[in-house]
Amino acid sequence: MKNKPELLAPAGNMEKCKIALRYGADAVYLGGKMFGLRAFANNFSIEEIAEAAAYAHGLGKKVYVTVNIFAHNEDLDRLPDYLLELQKAGVDALLISDLGVWNVARQTVPEMPLHVSTQANTSNWAAVQAWKALGAERVVLARELSLEEIREVGTRTDVELEAFVHGAMCISYSGRCLLSSYLTGRDGNRG
Repeated sequence: MKNKPELLAPAGNMEKCKIALRYGADAVYLGGKMFGLRAFANNFSIEEIAEAAAYAHGLGKKVYVTVNIFAHNEDLDRLPDYLLELQKAGVDALLISDLGVWNVARQTVPEMPLHVSTQANTSNWAAVQAWKALGAERVVLARELSLEEIREVGTRTDVELEAFVHGAMCISYSGRCLLSSYLTGRDGNRG
């Protein structure tokens, strides 16, 4: 079936990854130890990412890795090596929100499929078309969109779209959690 939806589940650790893949998810997304918004979570090492990818591929499924930090200059020096490690680990795509990170990924791992993270706040068809022009294979739409808005985006573009089925889960606009910076002193948009 050409337009069969992909069921994508979060994988907070290896156990959750394997359970999601075993019990119906077509793919999982997970974060590495660097360059993701949940930098202090119990994220996957490169070795664990490689293990997750091998496990998923053995089931005919996929692993996507979040590289969705809003990068500052000092973040960019280590980024190319990390992207090459992810490619070597066998990940199927990267979820990116920052345009600079996108550009570094395009230059460093040009064959790697890139998906636009919900963090990019893509809320209209024109933005989806702009991401397509930059080589996006999939755009994760902003969580606040109604079904009608998603339908309109889908009729005006041929880019693969993804939508969260649970909606916005934190006090945010499309996941840009600002409250945590006030409560914890950590910038939620930087990990």
